[in-house]
Amino acid sequence: MSTSDYYKKNAGARKRRNEQQKRYNKEGKAKGNKISRESNRANRSLGTYGNGDGKDAAHTSKNRAKLQSPKVNRANPRKGKKYSSGKGRKIA
Repeated sequence: MSTSDYYKKNAGARKRRNEQQKRYNKEGKAKGNKISRESNRANRSLGTYGNGDGKDAAHTSKNRAKLQSPKVNRANPRKGKKYSSGKGRKIA
């Protein structure tokens, strides 16, 4: 049984799930939404959003980013080091 089948058959569970989704989707409330908005803002300011160049915005400090291949960007260390090394351009 798929998840959608389960929720189609169980009205109470569907109602609880929809209420939870409403809370999650509220603007500014979900951490995932915030991360996505910040990533899109950085990609737009670097001119790579939607152009198909295959580059990611690699955050080098709080308000700076540079273009990097996704493979290299996702290989950056995350434990004990908040940002990748390098200067990058201001994105604020």
